[in-house]
Amino acid sequence: MTTTFKPIEKEDIAHLVFPTTDVLTDKHEIFQRKQDLEKAMAMGNTDHVKIEIFFEDDTNQLVTNTTVWAVTPEHLVLKKGVTIPVNRIYRII
Repeated sequence: MTTTFKPIEKEDIAHLVFPTTDVLTDKHEIFQRKQDLEKAMAMGNTDHVKIEIFFEDDTNQLVTNTTVWAVTPEHLVLKKGVTIPVNRIYRII
């Protein structure tokens, strides 16, 4: 069974509600997500490369295409102060 991620505009992310639980349970996947987010931040800051971010709020699995500006231990920071909790991100491409 494949999951379809619903596209969302970056500007609409600010209106979402995020649970505190992590969408990933595998330690290797969690470590890989951290590595991928750091790489995306470097690419966004140097080359302004947009990436696809696959994540989940309290009701839907979503995807957005944008540039990553910063990564903190808890949040992925996008333009205009929009954030996505790291623990709600499945993967980035």
